[in-house]
Amino acid sequence: MRLSLSVVFSSIAGYLLGADTISVKVLILLALGGYFMVGASNAFNQIIEKDLDALMHRTKNRPVASGRMTVNTAFIIACVFTILGIVILYTINQQTAMFGAISIFLYTSVYTPLKTKTPLSVFVGAIPGAIPFMLGWVAATDHFGIEPGTLFALQFFWQFPHFWAIGWFLFEDYKRGGFFMLPTGKQDKGTAIQVILYTIWTILVSIIPVFGFTGKLELSIVAAIIVFALGLVMLYYAILLYKKMTEKAAKQLMLSSVLYITIIQVIYVVDKFLR
Repeated sequence: MRLSLSVVFSSIAGYLLGADTISVKVLILLALGGYFMVGASNAFNQIIEKDLDALMHRTKNRPVASGRMTVNTAFIIACVFTILGIVILYTINQQTAMFGAISIFLYTSVYTPLKTKTPLSVFVGAIPGAIPFMLGWVAATDHFGIEPGTLFALQFFWQFPHFWAIGWFLFEDYKRGGFFMLPTGKQDKGTAIQVILYTIWTILVSIIPVFGFTGKLELSIVAAIIVFALGLVMLYYAILLYKKMTEKAAKQLMLSSVLYITIIQVIYVVDKFLR
């Protein structure tokens, strides 16, 4: 539920950034389509990983893994959600439906199978994870260009410190299921350094709109300063993880990353309407 709502939130933020005139109808369709899109991906994921989910504390109570729901029932739900999601997004425009379909395909058919094979799965998973923010812009404009590309890049780079923080403090639980999500496969300095590097990339991408290189996606100097300062807060926790190498530090980074991406999206939207 939390994941689905975060996707809907990102999509709506992207729509508000791209729209010249706000349509309540499109907002509702985008929210519903995004919700079904994530629901479909999660349902397929739980079918594929049901045996592995049963081995981990954080996932053993999921409907399919626990046996409360049959695989056939979950498959029907996944298929219905896929059709509903794509059809609803298609009523907005074809490009929105296309990106929604790509997201479901990559998450289900590429990211999920790779999770037990290589830490590079996080790179693949970051693609569907970064689509919602830009999806909203495409829904508003029926156009993919530098603006939604920048929104995609921001959420793409942000996911690495976010998910590696989760992979760090859930390392032992993931290990039970055979998942090795950290870039080096271990809770070591190498992973912590990469967390810092991708946090820096996130910060740099977040302030690009202030320089006027991103078309209609703009950011005022005041907003850019606030966005940059928020990035430094997340960077502080990334450096703290490098220094302390503890699960507590990883949890702090994860929480700060969630607050960061949420507040950043709000600032982008508020700044647009205040300019």
